[in-house]
Amino acid sequence: MELSRKVMQIQPSATLKISATAKQMVADGIDVINLGIGEPDYQTPDNIKQAAIDSIQNGQASFYTPATGLPALKAAISQRIEADHHYHFDPSQIVVTDGAKMALFTLFQVILNPDDEVLLPVPYWVSYSEQVKLAGGVPVEVPTDDQLRFTAADLEAHRTAKTKALVLNSPQNPSGLVFSRAELTAIMDWANEHDVLVVADEIYEKLLYNGNQFTSVLELDAANMDHVVLINGVSKAYSMTGWRIGYAAGPKEIMAKMGVVLGHAASNPAAVSQYAAVSQYAAIEAFSGDQSSVETMRQGFEARLNELYPLIESLPGFKMPAGKPAGAFYLFPDITEALRLTGYADAPAFVTAVLLEAHVGLVPGEAFGLPGCLRLSYATDMDSLREAHRRLDKFMTEKIAEQAK
Repeated sequence: MELSRKVMQIQPSATLKISATAKQMVADGIDVINLGIGEPDYQTPDNIKQAAIDSIQNGQASFYTPATGLPALKAAISQRIEADHHYHFDPSQIVVTDGAKMALFTLFQVILNPDDEVLLPVPYWVSYSEQVKLAGGVPVEVPTDDQLRFTAADLEAHRTAKTKALVLNSPQNPSGLVFSRAELTAIMDWANEHDVLVVADEIYEKLLYNGNQFTSVLELDAANMDHVVLINGVSKAYSMTGWRIGYAAGPKEIMAKMGVVLGHAASNPAAVSQYAAVSQYAAIEAFSGDQSSVETMRQGFEARLNELYPLIESLPGFKMPAGKPAGAFYLFPDITEALRLTGYADAPAFVTAVLLEAHVGLVPGEAFGLPGCLRLSYATDMDSLREAHRRLDKFMTEKIAEQAK
């Protein structure tokens, strides 16, 4: 049987593939340090877990919920956005989904016609391009400068009559780069002028380090919200990756059609869970309850970044083109010189060798549209990060010595 041509052109998620391989090695008794997946190692805060328990005990979690999310959750999201960014979304402009990834997937299904183009500045998160393809669109990579930044002029150079949207991710996965207010204003001015929808993925907005400041597109004087869809969720800031609650917020027409698609695709958020509503009641507490746990986790990530960054930067052949990350919880070194020193043809070969020989899970830059780089996550404990560095340093020393023979 011939399978869908759209599906046949889709590549598996590199981050999930690395994680699955690492987990299998662990199951086989191998001591692997997996830095390949973007998952906080903190437990979900107690007040959020208790809200989920309460929803089960009082019977709230026993029934289907609206396809676009509980009204109380959409109200909590609206209030959190207004408190954080001084912008008001009516709850009718918010759609709750099974994680932020589902929000992106559904959005692309709604906005893209065959051959519509979506601009993706490199590096970009692994699923953007594949989700665009699944919706019948065409991902268009936009090269960036030697610090991984781009301008409106760069976008204009790749705009065509088919350009429909731009994905703008800040803080960025995989580099941790954060765009300034001036950069965002210029990008939004360009998008407004050319009727390009900006898909603003701000899932890491709470994770900023060392005095760096985050500006949401919602805060810009030049922002035209007819040209913006905000993507966010609870996974990163509240350490709720397994709860699968994300959301999109934007123009009512787009949100309404997303609701139609979701009604046929998933019935309601967390529909695959035995307790469909539990995650939503937990998310209400996450957005409206005590926020102190967010700062506790942020400080923990900041301490890890400050210790790990110089260690990774000191590895032979590792360079940090964007400098020290301002947000998220990833390092994205350029390893072009490390490849030359060790004799590996490309980053995928290097990453595979590191996993099999040094037992450290990493992700090659090819997955993010930027060959010759790799991504590692510091969302794990510091002892594991130090040991991962020790293994990487040993791996590099041995491979360089072998090449010198």
